[in-house]
Amino acid sequence: MIAKLLIANRGEIACRIIRTARSMGIATVAVYSDADAKALHVRSADEAVHIGPSPAAESYLVGEKIIAAAKQTGAEAIHPGYGFLSENADFAQAVQEAGLIWVGAPPSSIRAMGLKDAAKKLMREAGVPVTPGYDGDDQSAERLKQEADAIGYPVLIKAVAGGGGKGMRKVDAEDDFLSSLESCRREAKASFGNDDVILEKWITSPRHIEVQVFGDSHGNVVHLFERDCSLQRRHQKVIEEAPAPGMDEATREEICAAAVRAAKAVDYEGAGTIEFIADASEGLRADRIFFMEMNTRLQVEHPVTEEITGVDLVEWQLRVASGEAIPLKQDELRIEGWAIEARLYAEDPAKGFLPSPGRVESILFDYRARLETAVEEGDTVSPFYDPMIAKVICHGTDRDAAIEALLSWLDNSFILPITTNKAFLYACVDMPEFKVGDLDTGLIERNDDELTSVPSPSQRVLDAAGWRIREHQLAGHEWGDREFEKGLFGFRLNAKAEPRHAIYARNEAHLVDLQALQDDITSDIDGDSVVVTERGYSHVFGLNPPHGAGAASAANGAILAPMPGKVIAVDVAEGDAVTAGQRLMVLEAMKMEHALTAPFDGTVTDLAASEGGQVQVEAVLCVVEPAE
Repeated sequence: MIAKLLIANRGEIACRIIRTARSMGIATVAVYSDADAKALHVRSADEAVHIGPSPAAESYLVGEKIIAAAKQTGAEAIHPGYGFLSENADFAQAVQEAGLIWVGAPPSSIRAMGLKDAAKKLMREAGVPVTPGYDGDDQSAERLKQEADAIGYPVLIKAVAGGGGKGMRKVDAEDDFLSSLESCRREAKASFGNDDVILEKWITSPRHIEVQVFGDSHGNVVHLFERDCSLQRRHQKVIEEAPAPGMDEATREEICAAAVRAAKAVDYEGAGTIEFIADASEGLRADRIFFMEMNTRLQVEHPVTEEITGVDLVEWQLRVASGEAIPLKQDELRIEGWAIEARLYAEDPAKGFLPSPGRVESILFDYRARLETAVEEGDTVSPFYDPMIAKVICHGTDRDAAIEALLSWLDNSFILPITTNKAFLYACVDMPEFKVGDLDTGLIERNDDELTSVPSPSQRVLDAAGWRIREHQLAGHEWGDREFEKGLFGFRLNAKAEPRHAIYARNEAHLVDLQALQDDITSDIDGDSVVVTERGYSHVFGLNPPHGAGAASAANGAILAPMPGKVIAVDVAEGDAVTAGQRLMVLEAMKMEHALTAPFDGTVTDLAASEGGQVQVEAVLCVVEPAE
């Protein structure tokens, strides 16, 4: 068995791996960038090695530094987690050539499945059903257009080296094909260094079904059943569950057997996932489920599989990497209950899901659910990386029970002061279509406005705030007595004062009844604020009137940085005339690009941004003076 393990990752997955390693008696080594010097994964590991500046390209993506850290600390093995270098075949090979154990798929398997066109050809030869489309060598625009016309619209253009939702374009009409192809290739070249594409028939009612597989060096391959990841936004998974709703046993057997054939075709070892797209227009049928790609690593959503099988997949990874056989045979694996996972992010759905990095001052988590996180009170969600705060995993005897457990968690937890997608997650899981299993990958997009709206506080919320203030005041807290007396109003001649109090949220004043009855709605006191959560949205009420807002705003033409980040493009110069909606500059933060546009026709003045410069949130980057 491995004695010391280096985790070449950060955040919740690094903490997750450390936890299992420690339970197995394996010493752990963390690596960290400047931004992560005080991060939880660094505090949790037995040792930690600094590997460079905050940008991932100068730290977590530099394989030489990670291998050097393993050598320096005497680590025998490297676990890549997910993301970063986890599916980099050259890095995996370099680890092995350095005499270290690679806790992941063999480099040959990673290469075989790394390009979508080659992988589809390989799967076709292995008897795995693939989506109708084109994956030929002729990459001329003319040939691709000809093939798209033959397939029929809508059609999907996919970069052969793509992933994470990048390098994908849906084309609805023939006239749009060439412009969409150009855009897709440009993004693919920038993201992956390869602008080759494949074409696939667009599935009109698509479900994302994936199968967890596991192989070892003794020739064994098993599956651990399927997951459904159909609830997505812009090709990014939002909610994952296992098993898949509506999957009958016959279809499960066929699709899982196909996944095992796929893994055996590349002599697979370790944890992997075979992703399928299902045409669910007539329910889940084996003859309408097609291979998409293989992820040659541990998935973000692996906990839902662990919850329904009782298997620790990280433990299996470490055992198999140490040369052991898979601990269980296929006929020893069973599905027990239902599990569902939600990804909690520091982002603002009402503002186009802009990341909202910053320091976390207060956390209230309901620990009745499984929580995978790397954030504690006092930690900072960094602008340099993915803004995930936690994965919330709930298990129940059936799907309804798992859903209710997740809704309860979202209603009984908060994290302040940063903005999160918690209410968005609640709204997604509470959709009637989702609850009955009538879902597809376009469900969120079709309901986007409803799912991302910011709710006004209901009377129930205001009553809960009043009850909480009264309880706090009766408990004798100083601020409660003082604010209670200052906030009383409603006096009239020869009448008794009404027990009401003014509280403030989003620059609006609300009157609350201090004699309201206690409800089962979650409320709490956080510093000088009252927090009340309803339908996943945590209303934060201040006890004092808010200070006036700053002078700069989009309404008066000031272009503000929506988050800390790096300016990667400036498209205008001082004095340029611009039109409403014209792109002015592009800001990069948390692995995402954000275009800033002109709010109206006008002239650019006070240009303070320059390409390559770092900016802070709400910094004025330029001003657009309105045209006369």
